[in-house]
Amino acid sequence: QVHLVESGGGLVQPGGPLSLSCVVSGNIVSHYVMGWYRQAPGKERELVATITSGGLTNYADSVKGRFTISRDSAKNTVYLQMNSLKPEDTAVYYCNVRSIVIPNYVYWGQGTQVTVSS
Repeated sequence: QVHLVESGGGLVQPGGPLSLSCVVSGNIVSHYVMGWYRQAPGKERELVATITSGGLTNYADSVKGRFTISRDSAKNTVYLQMNSLKPEDTAVYYCNVRSIVIPNYVYWGQGTQVTVSS
């Protein structure tokens, strides 16, 4: 079993920064993709950013240049640094981990609310 626990959400003014963390515990595989997704009210869950066990990153066009995903393998933690936040970034942010080689190895965190408002 694998557990993901997100933290760092909250209320922030437009243009401000916010940082999210996700600690992964349990049966952690060697070759994985970890990512952040978000879901706004009335919308489908969408990809925000991913990072592989090899360090390759990928970003949604809407967050490129503003968000940075990183990881600390020793702490089994993935981070999302969000800068220049916009009201449209308001959503519940979810952490995800999936194996590159094991099809049913997919796990989600419980989500953390990010609200961008003045």
